[in-house]
Amino acid sequence: MSSTAPGQPGPTGPAAALAALGPRLPSPLTEIANERFARHGVRLLLKRDDLIHPDLVGNKWRKLVPNLHAAVRAGEHTLLTFGGAYSNHLRATAAAGRLLGLATIGVVRGEELAGRPLNPSLARCAADGMRLHFVTRAAYRRRTDPDWTARLRERFGPFRLIPEGGSDAAAVRGAAGLGRELRGTADVVAVACGTGGTLAGLAAGLADGQRAVGFAVLRGGFLTREVERLQHAAFGGRRGDWRVEDRFHCGGFARVTGALEAFARDFRHRHGLPDLDRVYVAKALYGLSVLAGEGAFAPGTSVAAVVTG
Repeated sequence: MSSTAPGQPGPTGPAAALAALGPRLPSPLTEIANERFARHGVRLLLKRDDLIHPDLVGNKWRKLVPNLHAAVRAGEHTLLTFGGAYSNHLRATAAAGRLLGLATIGVVRGEELAGRPLNPSLARCAADGMRLHFVTRAAYRRRTDPDWTARLRERFGPFRLIPEGGSDAAAVRGAAGLGRELRGTADVVAVACGTGGTLAGLAAGLADGQRAVGFAVLRGGFLTREVERLQHAAFGGRRGDWRVEDRFHCGGFARVTGALEAFARDFRHRHGLPDLDRVYVAKALYGLSVLAGEGAFAPGTSVAAVVTG
């Protein structure tokens, strides 16, 4: 019940705006008939986290909101975070800043981008008020270095630092809600992974007997260690039955192969869904279809793929 007296204005400012970031939860779960899976006896379900919120879609809502609550409670006015040129996390943070009246700073990997026209992703960030700070790849690798963070504070003033991809202990605990929503609905749950925070939370939230597969969208083979680190930070140790699949990054972040492009177009045509995000979602679904063809899932297995945006 509201404590505002009749005729009096309601609360204003970031706290009120945060209350207005109402999500659509639980996000819809729908089964689709796809012959790539059906011919191997595998049921495919889509967990439509892309429908949670129009601006903070999917795993970004689940991961960002705990940090946004902390920033508002602490009376902070600026968010600073990191990402590449096509980062959905940068876009979500910029949108959150606009909705909450908070300043946002995006540290972008690739100093050479500063002199070029902004791609649609970065243009959306700028339109939402984000200040873009382009740095060299060598500098970007220092994003977790306290000395480099101190220099950023000297340059920009005080801010709440949100890690790349929004993945920290608070975000992982937020993402655990995704796993809890999926308890008892599927044998296997799949999600595309950039920084590993969503997989870390998802796996922790699932029930015994369910397993999670994270499809890495970057090269390097580092995600297993990172997911373990995040689970230790959030829960004190490894949680759930999960693994990382490293074969379907298509050459690296935002890289697309002909096979991936053909799969994504065909999937959209067959199911009338919005165009699949090639950076994340398409890679996870394509990887699942290949695994199904390889016999990785026993007949009768139900697989839920998270559509993160």
